[in-house]
Parts: sequence; C-alpha cells; structure tokens
Amino acid sequence: MKKLIALTLLSGVFLTTSCVSKKKYVELEGQYNDTRSTLAKTQLEKEEIEAKYAKIEERVASYNAKIQSLTDSNNTRLQQFENVVISNDDKEKMKKALANVDPSELAKAETLEDSMNLIISYNLKKNLDNSLVAEGEEDDIQIDIDETVVMITISDKLLFKSGSYRVNPEANNLLERLANVINSEPALEVMVEGHTDAQTVKEGSYIKDNWDLSVERSTAVIRILQEKYGVAPEKLIAAGRSSFHPLTENDTKEGRATNRRTRIVILPNLDKFLALLSAN
Repeated sequence: MKKLIALTLLSGVFLTTSCVSKKKYVELEGQYNDTRSTLAKTQLEKEEIEAKYAKIEERVASYNAKIQSLTDSNNTRLQQFENVVISNDDKEKMKKALANVDPSELAKAETLEDSMNLIISYNLKKNLDNSLVAEGEEDDIQIDIDETVVMITISDKLLFKSGSYRVNPEANNLLERLANVINSEPALEVMVEGHTDAQTVKEGSYIKDNWDLSVERSTAVIRILQEKYGVAPEKLIAAGRSSFHPLTENDTKEGRATNRRTRIVILPNLDKFLALLSAN
C-alpha cells in the first residue's frame, strides 16, 4: 500500500514538471515569433529609410550640379567694362597677373584697358632686361618705354650699308635676339619703321627716293624676322617714314647718321591678350 502511494505521488510530480516545461516552451516560442516579426518590420523600415535617403542624396547631387552649372555659366558669361568685353574668369586671371606689377605703376592705371596694357608691358620688360643689347652695342641700340609702348631704335650702321636696303649678315645675331623678345609675349603687334636722312637718292639709282628706301628697309627686316626667326607675320607691320621724322638736324655727318635708323615699335594687342586669357 505504501509503495502504491509513493508511485502515485512520483507520477504526479513528473506530470506537473512536464506541464510547466511545455508552457515555458510555448511562451518562448511566442517571444521568438514576436522577435522575428519585429526584426522583419525593422528591416522593412530600414529599407524604406535607405530608399528615402538615396532619393534625398540624388536630389542634393542634382541641386549641387545645378549650382555648379550656374557658377560656371556666371564665370564665363561675358560682360562689358569700359568698352572691353571680359568674363569673370578672365578678371580673376588678370588680378593674379597684376599682383606682379610694380604698385607705383599699377596706381596709374585708371581703366581696365590700362591694367591690361600694364600686364603686357610687365611681361615684355622681363624679356628686355639684359637680353637685347649685346656688349658694344650700347650706343647703337636705344630702348624707350612710353607707358606701355616699347620703342627700340637701332642705328643704321648695325643693319644696312649706306644707301642699301639689304640687311647686313652681321645683324642676324641682333635680329635673332629681337625675335626672341617679340616671341616671348604673344599679345603684341610689332611695327618696323624705316627712317632715312634728308639726302636725296642719286639719280639713276635702283631706289626711287627716301620713301622707297625707308619702306624697303622696313620690309627687309620684317622678312628676316618672319622667315628666319619664326615671328608670326600677322604680328608684324611695315612702315616707311622717309626723312620726315628726324631726331636731329641733317646738316652734319653725325646728324645724318643719327637720323638713319630703324625703329621697332612694340604695341600691346588687347584682343589677343583677352583671347590668351580665355584659352588658359
């Protein structure tokens, strides 16, 4: 009887324990399913947020592209200042170039055109210093700078024989140095002026008169600059002044020698300068 009671009690305990474990299992299973459901929902929300963020990024990129496009358009938009057409980009490049110019010279610039001339003149002067006049030529080559126009006067004896327009071969070295100066600054025009003394041309000469001689001498120099030393012909201007712009009286041998000369006038070309700015 005692054994029967003990077995009954033991079975009850076992059954009670089995019932508790199953309940706990069902509870845990429910929590697991809830967690999975929550995770799935969170994943879906994450994907929706990522999709919204991608759209926002796309809109921001589009706005930035529009802003950049408008900025580029504004920078390259041509504007007119003092009858000179220039873009904002070109103005910035000019500011950087003007930073190299002597402040005292820059203070004299009253217009945009003055500023452009100063930049060209600065670039040219850099190449004139100690590069054109060789030893022994100091008395026969004179360089004058009138604001932004450079005038190089070369005595007749360095270039031509008396009464002739054929360039002396000994002048090639000088003309090569001159070509190097001209080629150093693309934004230039170069006028070569021939000047004679007041003596009349001998009757029967192959030269008609001093007009003819002065022009022939100018074009002779220009041909050498172009053909031998690569100066662009569109930069060159030929001019003959005959005897009508003397530096001194023609009544002495020394005076006539002074008046026989070739003058190289270097002029800034503002249109070319602006084209070069825009190309950089």
